Amino acid sequence: RCENLVEVYFQLQQQVMAASTELGPELLPRLLERFEEVLSSLVKSSFLVEKQPPQVLKTQTKFQASVRFLLGPRLLKAAPKPYMVRAEMVTEKQARELELSNYSNTLSESTGEILHNTVALETNPTSGNCCANFKNVLLKKIKRCERKGSESVTEEKCAVLFSTNVTLTPSNVSIPLQVLSLPIVVIVHGNQDNNAKATVLWDNAFSDIDRVPFVVAERVPWDKMCDTLNLKFMAEVQTTKGLLKEHYFFLAQKIFNDHSASPEDFQSRHVSWAQFNKEILPGRGFTFWQWFDGVLDLTKRCLKSYWSDRLIMGFISKQYVCKLLSMQPDGTFLLRFSDSEIGGVTIAYVMRGKDGSSQVENIQPFSAKDLSIRSLGDRIRDLGQLRNLYPNIPKDQAFGSHYNSEWGGLG
Repeated sequence: RCENLVEVYFQLQQQVMAASTELGPELLPRLLERFEEVLSSLVKSSFLVEKQPPQVLKTQTKFQASVRFLLGPRLLKAAPKPYMVRAEMVTEKQARELELSNYSNTLSESTGEILHNTVALETNPTSGNCCANFKNVLLKKIKRCERKGSESVTEEKCAVLFSTNVTLTPSNVSIPLQVLSLPIVVIVHGNQDNNAKATVLWDNAFSDIDRVPFVVAERVPWDKMCDTLNLKFMAEVQTTKGLLKEHYFFLAQKIFNDHSASPEDFQSRHVSWAQFNKEILPGRGFTFWQWFDGVLDLTKRCLKSYWSDRLIMGFISKQYVCKLLSMQPDGTFLLRFSDSEIGGVTIAYVMRGKDGSSQVENIQPFSAKDLSIRSLGDRIRDLGQLRNLYPNIPKDQAFGSHYNSEWGGLG
């Protein structure tokens, strides 16, 4: 614990002072200077962000954050008045310069204007924690910096710098305390949220702990991407049922635009940031992440219970659906996420003609808006041509618990 280290420090300092005559006039000043450096380093490292600001931050929107000074209760007891902590926006370049200087530089200028950005660093009498709680902060505006190449505003990362200066008694040593938040993407319109979330997800998932702010790999192993998409899906939807191997295979075919490779082939590949959220998918008007995020949103809002009951195959291509259903009895169906639309789920089912030939039909995808009007379960009950959920579960058995008893069937 930091408090214990400080006690050891003061004990050593007292022992050195007690032996000052034996140490001599040359060694004593050097030891005391070294002690001061050690104390400064220890104190600086005990200043932490306890509650991070939102990593996607919209201008003109209030947010909360807090910093904690672990050594505050021990070192600031005798302070005549509370120290004030200031929150300021810094660019990636400024964050890098601060880190390289070991947080000894002062900030030349803020990259954005934050209102209510100065808060007292106080010790809570109940918890004993020394914190500065920013409860009503508002980012009024942001000053964009020069971007690299084709970088968009939603790829631009900045951070909140929390800083203060404390004076330690009785030595009267002044120590600057500075700590950076996690990377933040600032947006000005809600329609930038999706792309901003992609930048944050990539940074959180694939950055090294000890890095220069805010460097992150441009390419990552596909299996790491699979882990990231799975964790994101389960966290957003709040389900314990994650993605399966066949889902990863479909997603790999989609992001790499390769339908000839085997699942094993994809395991050795690397996926780039451009493939994730810069390049438009072939024949579509959106990126891989924009499509995947649409699936996340739809599932979270309307399909959580169906997904958790494993009633939705979801991540499967139209071609593979045809292969699965073409040999099944009339009325066999399954549910998959739309390939052509963002945030849609469609029902594919097999119809057999009088000559025994089969035809697989796809119902127009349902959006979150559609499913808020009438649930997926009730829509499935309404459609008389749907009989058994693939491979052979009667639809009332599969979806009965999802029917709304107030609605009667329509077919």
